[in-house]
Amino acid sequence: MLNDTFFQKFASEWLAAWNAHDLERILGHYDDHFEFSSPVLARVSPASGGKLRGKDAARMYWSRGLAARPDLHFELIALLKGVNTAVIHYRGLDHKLCAEFFIFGADGKILSSHAHGE
Repeated sequence: MLNDTFFQKFASEWLAAWNAHDLERILGHYDDHFEFSSPVLARVSPASGGKLRGKDAARMYWSRGLAARPDLHFELIALLKGVNTAVIHYRGLDHKLCAEFFIFGADGKILSSHAHGE
């Protein structure tokens, strides 16, 4: 089972990677075949159904998003920890409230993440 130290470090690193706009650093947190869902993805790519799978698909989607939003910055509000799961509550795009739910493998890599927003 992942511990409090892991979750604190993960949240700090995940936010820092996004705020640095460092795509490879961001992707380093994820399993090669992870699943991701997001209402933003559903809006900008309706054919996706709001879901993607794997680092290659995420790299393509997130690289476009980072290029389009050079001002993107995430600000931590709260970190909620579960059993090999976590929720990061933060301010994201245009300072809107967001939360992302993560499921981790035993190796600490993200197997699944689900973004939520206003």
